[in-house]
Amino acid sequence: MRVTLLGTGDTTGTPTVGCDCDTCREAHERGIERTRFSVHVENERTDESLLVDFSPDFRHQFLTQEVPLPDEALVTHIHFDHLDGLGNVYRLLDDLDVHATDEVDPVTGESVADTIRSKFDYLDRIAVEDQTPFESFRACGFDVTFVPVVHPPLVCYGVAIEDPETGAKLSLSGDSTYAIPAESRDVLRGPDLLLAEAIVPASVCEYHPIGGDDYDEDGVARTFGTKHMTREGAIALGEDLDADVTRLVHVAHYYPPEEAFEDPLAVDGEVYEL
Repeated sequence: MRVTLLGTGDTTGTPTVGCDCDTCREAHERGIERTRFSVHVENERTDESLLVDFSPDFRHQFLTQEVPLPDEALVTHIHFDHLDGLGNVYRLLDDLDVHATDEVDPVTGESVADTIRSKFDYLDRIAVEDQTPFESFRACGFDVTFVPVVHPPLVCYGVAIEDPETGAKLSLSGDSTYAIPAESRDVLRGPDLLLAEAIVPASVCEYHPIGGDDYDEDGVARTFGTKHMTREGAIALGEDLDADVTRLVHVAHYYPPEEAFEDPLAVDGEVYEL
Protein backbone atom coordinates (compact mmCIF):
# COMPACT_ATOMS: atom_id res chain seq x y z
CA MET A 1 0.00 0.00 0.00
CA ARG A 2 1.52 3.27 -1.15
CA VAL A 3 -0.07 6.33 0.48
CA THR A 4 0.49 9.83 -0.94
CA LEU A 5 -0.81 12.88 0.90
CA LEU A 6 -2.13 15.03 -1.94
CA GLY A 7 -3.68 17.69 0.27
CA THR A 8 -3.08 18.28 3.97
CA GLY A 9 -4.74 21.66 4.49
CA ASP A 10 -8.08 22.84 5.82
CA THR A 11 -10.79 24.61 3.85
CA THR A 12 -8.60 27.62 2.95
CA GLY A 13 -5.26 25.84 2.64
CA THR A 14 -1.82 27.23 3.48
CA PRO A 15 -0.77 29.73 2.29
CA THR A 16 -4.26 31.17 2.51
CA VAL A 17 -5.31 33.50 -0.31
CA GLY A 18 -4.91 37.15 0.67
CA CYS A 19 -3.25 36.35 4.00
CA ASP A 20 0.04 37.88 5.10
CA CYS A 21 0.30 36.21 8.50
CA ASP A 22 3.71 34.98 9.62
CA THR A 23 2.81 31.35 8.89
CA CYS A 24 1.60 32.03 5.36
CA ARG A 25 4.71 34.13 4.66
CA GLU A 26 6.88 31.32 6.02
CA ALA A 27 5.10 28.83 3.74
CA HIS A 28 5.75 31.07 0.73
CA GLU A 29 9.42 31.48 1.65
CA ARG A 30 9.97 27.75 2.18
CA GLY A 31 7.94 26.68 -0.85
CA ILE A 32 5.62 24.61 1.32
CA GLU A 33 1.99 24.12 0.47
CA ARG A 34 -1.02 22.55 2.14
CA THR A 35 -3.78 22.26 -0.41
CA ARG A 36 -7.29 21.12 0.45
CA PHE A 37 -7.60 17.58 1.78
CA SER A 38 -7.16 14.48 -0.37
CA VAL A 39 -5.27 11.18 -0.06
CA HIS A 40 -4.14 8.79 -2.80
CA VAL A 41 -3.82 5.09 -1.89
CA GLU A 42 -2.17 2.81 -4.45
CA ASN A 43 -2.46 -0.96 -4.36
CA GLU A 44 0.85 -2.08 -5.79
CA ARG A 45 -0.36 -5.71 -5.95
CA THR A 46 -3.28 -4.94 -8.28
CA ASP A 47 -1.93 -1.78 -9.94
CA GLU A 48 -5.04 0.13 -8.90
CA SER A 49 -5.43 3.33 -6.93
CA LEU A 50 -8.09 4.65 -4.57
CA LEU A 51 -8.71 8.35 -3.91
CA VAL A 52 -10.06 9.55 -0.56
CA ASP A 53 -12.03 12.79 -1.07
CA PHE A 54 -12.07 15.15 -4.04
CA SER A 55 -10.17 18.31 -3.21
CA PRO A 56 -11.00 21.51 -5.12
CA ASP A 57 -7.24 21.41 -5.84
CA PHE A 58 -7.60 18.08 -7.72
CA ARG A 59 -6.01 19.33 -10.95
CA HIS A 60 -3.06 20.94 -9.20
CA GLN A 61 -2.48 17.90 -7.01
CA PHE A 62 -2.40 15.42 -9.89
CA LEU A 63 -0.15 17.70 -11.93
CA THR A 64 2.37 18.12 -9.12
CA GLN A 65 2.38 14.65 -7.53
CA GLU A 66 3.56 11.53 -9.33
CA VAL A 67 0.45 9.41 -8.86
CA PRO A 68 -1.95 7.83 -11.36
CA LEU A 69 -5.56 8.92 -11.73
CA PRO A 70 -7.87 6.91 -9.45
CA ASP A 71 -9.68 3.72 -10.40
CA GLU A 72 -12.17 4.15 -7.53
CA ALA A 73 -12.83 6.80 -4.89
CA LEU A 74 -14.34 7.49 -1.47
CA VAL A 75 -16.15 10.57 -0.18
CA THR A 76 -16.23 11.13 3.59
CA HIS A 77 -18.71 14.04 3.66
CA ILE A 78 -20.23 16.74 1.50
CA HIS A 79 -18.33 19.88 2.53
CA PHE A 80 -16.95 21.56 -0.57
CA ASP A 81 -13.29 21.07 0.32
CA HIS A 82 -13.82 17.30 0.32
CA LEU A 83 -16.29 16.91 -2.55
CA ASP A 84 -16.27 19.71 -5.10
CA GLY A 85 -13.12 18.53 -6.85
CA LEU A 86 -15.14 15.62 -8.27
CA GLY A 87 -16.05 17.82 -11.23
CA ASN A 88 -12.41 17.70 -12.29
CA VAL A 89 -12.76 14.11 -13.49
CA TYR A 90 -14.86 15.32 -16.43
CA ARG A 91 -13.15 14.16 -19.65
CA LEU A 92 -10.27 12.67 -17.65
CA LEU A 93 -11.79 9.28 -16.79
CA ASP A 94 -13.97 6.91 -18.79
CA ASP A 95 -15.56 5.50 -15.64
CA LEU A 96 -15.19 5.86 -11.90
CA ASP A 97 -16.89 4.13 -8.98
CA VAL A 98 -17.42 6.60 -6.14
CA HIS A 99 -18.22 5.02 -2.78
CA ALA A 100 -20.21 6.98 -0.20
CA THR A 101 -22.50 6.21 2.72
CA ASP A 102 -26.21 5.47 2.47
CA GLU A 103 -27.15 6.88 5.91
CA VAL A 104 -29.71 9.69 5.56
CA ASP A 105 -28.52 12.95 7.10
CA PRO A 106 -31.36 14.56 9.13
CA VAL A 107 -30.03 18.00 8.18
CA THR A 108 -30.02 17.53 4.40
CA GLY A 109 -32.65 14.81 4.14
CA GLU A 110 -30.39 12.70 1.95
CA SER A 111 -27.30 10.54 2.25
CA VAL A 112 -23.80 11.50 1.16
CA ALA A 113 -24.26 9.15 -1.79
CA ASP A 114 -27.55 10.84 -2.76
CA THR A 115 -25.99 14.31 -2.57
CA ILE A 116 -23.20 13.26 -4.91
CA ARG A 117 -25.72 11.87 -7.40
CA SER A 118 -27.79 15.05 -7.43
CA LYS A 119 -24.90 17.49 -7.43
CA PHE A 120 -22.91 15.71 -10.14
CA ASP A 121 -25.73 14.29 -12.24
CA TYR A 122 -23.97 15.62 -15.36
CA LEU A 123 -21.02 13.26 -14.80
CA ASP A 124 -22.48 10.27 -16.60
CA ARG A 125 -19.21 8.36 -16.33
CA ILE A 126 -19.28 8.09 -12.54
CA ALA A 127 -21.23 5.42 -10.66
CA VAL A 128 -22.09 6.24 -7.05
CA GLU A 129 -21.99 3.12 -4.90
CA ASP A 130 -23.99 3.18 -1.65
CA GLN A 131 -22.15 1.80 1.38
CA THR A 132 -23.44 1.21 4.90
CA PRO A 133 -21.35 2.41 7.86
CA PHE A 134 -19.47 -0.43 9.63
CA GLU A 135 -20.00 -2.78 6.67
CA SER A 136 -16.74 -3.49 4.83
CA PHE A 137 -16.61 -3.51 1.04
CA ARG A 138 -13.91 -4.14 -1.53
CA ALA A 139 -12.37 -1.28 -3.53
CA CYS A 140 -9.15 -1.51 -5.53
CA GLY A 141 -8.35 -4.79 -3.79
CA PHE A 142 -8.61 -3.20 -0.34
CA ASP A 143 -11.13 -3.87 2.42
CA VAL A 144 -12.70 -0.48 3.17
CA THR A 145 -14.99 0.52 6.04
CA PHE A 146 -16.71 3.85 6.70
CA VAL A 147 -17.26 4.71 10.38
CA PRO A 148 -19.28 7.61 11.84
CA VAL A 149 -17.33 10.44 13.45
CA VAL A 150 -18.43 13.79 14.92
CA HIS A 151 -18.53 16.83 12.60
CA PRO A 152 -21.80 18.69 13.22
CA PRO A 153 -24.14 19.65 11.78
CA LEU A 154 -23.58 17.11 8.94
CA VAL A 155 -22.87 13.39 9.00
CA CYS A 156 -19.19 12.62 8.42
CA TYR A 157 -17.12 9.48 8.35
CA GLY A 158 -13.67 8.19 9.12
CA VAL A 159 -12.26 5.36 7.03
CA ALA A 160 -10.25 2.19 7.58
CA ILE A 161 -8.45 0.81 4.51
CA GLU A 162 -6.75 -2.57 4.83
CA ASP A 163 -4.92 -4.88 2.43
CA PRO A 164 -6.41 -8.35 3.01
CA GLU A 165 -3.25 -10.09 1.83
CA THR A 166 -0.49 -8.11 3.52
CA GLY A 167 -2.40 -6.74 6.52
CA ALA A 168 -1.22 -3.18 5.81
CA LYS A 169 -3.70 -0.72 7.31
CA LEU A 170 -4.41 2.97 6.85
CA SER A 171 -6.92 4.78 9.09
CA LEU A 172 -8.30 8.28 8.59
CA SER A 173 -10.15 10.13 11.33
CA GLY A 174 -12.15 12.22 8.88
CA ASP A 175 -13.14 15.72 9.94
CA SER A 176 -14.10 15.18 13.56
CA THR A 177 -13.92 16.22 17.16
CA TYR A 178 -12.01 14.02 19.58
CA ALA A 179 -15.30 12.39 20.66
CA ILE A 180 -15.21 9.66 18.00
CA PRO A 181 -17.52 6.85 19.18
CA ALA A 182 -15.95 3.73 20.69
CA GLU A 183 -17.39 1.46 17.98
CA SER A 184 -15.78 3.62 15.30
CA ARG A 185 -12.47 3.66 17.17
CA ASP A 186 -12.48 -0.13 17.25
CA VAL A 187 -12.60 -0.25 13.44
CA LEU A 188 -9.86 2.38 13.09
CA ARG A 189 -7.64 0.77 15.72
CA GLY A 190 -4.14 -0.60 15.04
CA PRO A 191 -3.17 1.15 11.81
CA ASP A 192 0.31 1.29 10.35
CA LEU A 193 -0.52 4.92 9.52
CA LEU A 194 -3.18 7.18 11.04
CA LEU A 195 -4.10 10.42 9.31
CA ALA A 196 -5.75 12.46 12.05
CA GLU A 197 -7.40 15.83 11.62
CA ALA A 198 -5.71 18.56 13.67
CA ILE A 199 -6.93 21.94 12.54
CA VAL A 200 -5.23 24.05 15.25
CA PRO A 201 -3.14 23.77 18.42
CA ALA A 202 -5.13 23.70 21.65
CA SER A 203 -3.87 27.17 22.56
CA VAL A 204 -6.05 28.66 19.80
CA CYS A 205 -9.23 27.52 21.55
CA GLU A 206 -9.19 30.74 23.57
CA TYR A 207 -10.07 32.61 20.35
CA HIS A 208 -13.06 30.40 19.48
CA PRO A 209 -16.45 31.79 20.61
CA ILE A 210 -17.17 28.62 22.60
CA GLY A 211 -13.58 27.65 23.35
CA GLY A 212 -12.63 23.99 23.41
CA ASP A 213 -13.97 20.66 24.59
CA ASP A 214 -12.99 17.10 25.48
CA TYR A 215 -10.34 18.28 27.94
CA ASP A 216 -7.66 15.86 29.12
CA GLU A 217 -6.57 15.39 32.74
CA ASP A 218 -4.28 18.42 32.43
CA GLY A 219 -7.05 20.67 31.16
CA VAL A 220 -5.85 20.67 27.54
CA ALA A 221 -8.61 20.86 24.94
CA ARG A 222 -8.67 17.95 22.51
CA THR A 223 -11.52 19.50 20.52
CA PHE A 224 -11.61 22.97 18.94
CA GLY A 225 -15.13 24.37 19.12
CA THR A 226 -17.66 21.76 18.04
CA LYS A 227 -16.30 20.34 14.78
CA HIS A 228 -12.56 19.65 14.76
CA MET A 229 -9.70 18.15 16.74
CA THR A 230 -6.80 20.11 18.13
CA ARG A 231 -3.22 18.96 17.60
CA GLU A 232 -3.22 17.58 21.12
CA GLY A 233 -6.47 15.73 20.50
CA ALA A 234 -5.18 14.18 17.27
CA ILE A 235 -1.99 13.00 18.96
CA ALA A 236 -4.04 11.52 21.81
CA LEU A 237 -6.26 9.75 19.27
CA GLY A 238 -3.19 8.18 17.68
CA GLU A 239 -2.08 6.92 21.06
CA ASP A 240 -5.52 5.51 21.85
CA LEU A 241 -5.69 3.73 18.49
CA ASP A 242 -2.17 2.27 18.86
CA ALA A 243 -1.10 3.76 15.54
CA ASP A 244 2.45 2.95 14.44
CA VAL A 245 2.72 6.38 12.82
CA THR A 246 0.40 9.37 13.22
CA ARG A 247 0.48 12.30 10.81
CA LEU A 248 -1.69 15.35 11.36
CA VAL A 249 -3.72 16.65 8.42
CA HIS A 250 -6.48 19.18 7.65
CA VAL A 251 -4.13 21.74 9.18
CA ALA A 252 -5.04 25.45 9.24
CA HIS A 253 -2.66 28.40 9.00
CA TYR A 254 -3.27 29.35 12.65
CA TYR A 255 -0.24 27.44 13.91
CA PRO A 256 2.68 29.71 14.87
CA PRO A 257 5.34 29.66 12.12
CA GLU A 258 7.89 27.96 14.38
CA GLU A 259 5.43 25.06 14.88
CA ALA A 260 3.46 24.99 11.63
CA PHE A 261 5.83 22.78 9.66
CA GLU A 262 7.23 20.58 12.40
CA ASP A 263 6.44 16.92 13.11
CA PRO A 264 3.90 15.44 13.34
CA LEU A 265 2.14 18.01 11.14
CA ALA A 266 2.03 16.73 7.55
CA VAL A 267 2.61 18.67 4.34
CA ASP A 268 1.58 17.89 0.78
CA GLY A 269 3.57 15.25 -1.06
CA GLU A 270 4.48 12.96 1.81
CA VAL A 271 4.60 9.31 0.74
CA TYR A 272 4.30 6.22 2.95
CA GLU A 273 4.87 2.59 1.99
CA LEU A 274 2.81 0.33 4.28
